[in-house]
Parts: sequence; structure tokens; C-alpha cells
Amino acid sequence: MSSLLTAGDLAHEQEVVWLEDPGRLDYVRQALDKTKRRNTKPPYARDGRMVGYAVLDAAAEPDPDSGLYKRRVLFVLPHDRDSHPDGVYREGAPGEAVDPRTIEPGKPGAKTPRSQHGPAAITPA
Repeated sequence: MSSLLTAGDLAHEQEVVWLEDPGRLDYVRQALDKTKRRNTKPPYARDGRMVGYAVLDAAAEPDPDSGLYKRRVLFVLPHDRDSHPDGVYREGAPGEAVDPRTIEPGKPGAKTPRSQHGPAAITPA
């Protein structure tokens, strides 16, 4: 599914559950995954690690064709800045990266100087 999320994609989010402290991450990747349940920790089948996920409200309905719920999953990959601060994303960020400090239920999150350019972008000279 697309990783460029809109508020409409997230309309039934009730809560965002963090598995790691979002304050320690410059950015997280986000995507919609299809899951069997709306309110438990979803399975994770990517490289890297899941750092958070959304819980859907009781009004959320599964897709009529698949019977699965579309839920936001927040994750980082092995080559992301948190694991490799001098790596490929020392400056810059992947397209789906947003600042975890801007994520709230029902809101996709925003790109900020920290998420897009790294800690050097916000450190005073």
C-alpha cells in the first residue's frame, strides 16, 4: 500500500501505540498494512523493526473483499539514521519519513527539519 498517507486513510484511528520512545527517533516510516484485527499489535513482515502502530476505533470496518482492516504501521529499516547515523540518510530521508513527534491519531504526521535533514539541521551554530 502507499506510504503517503492522508487523514482519510486514518479516519478511524483511536490511538497510536509506541513500542519505542518516539523522542529518540529523528524520523519513522509509515505505511498502511492490512491486518485481521483492529486493536491488537499487528504482525510485522518487513526488514527492520516496527516502532509503533495504530489501534482503530469500534466504527472501523474491514474491507468487504478481504475482510482485513487497513492500519498504520510505523517502522524503521536497518539502514535508517537511528542505526547508521553516518549512513545514507545522515542527511535527507526516505519519502515516507515523518517526524514521530508530529504523529497523532488520525493525522499522517509531518516532515520537519529534523526528519528530513537530521539533527544537524536543528542544532544552533
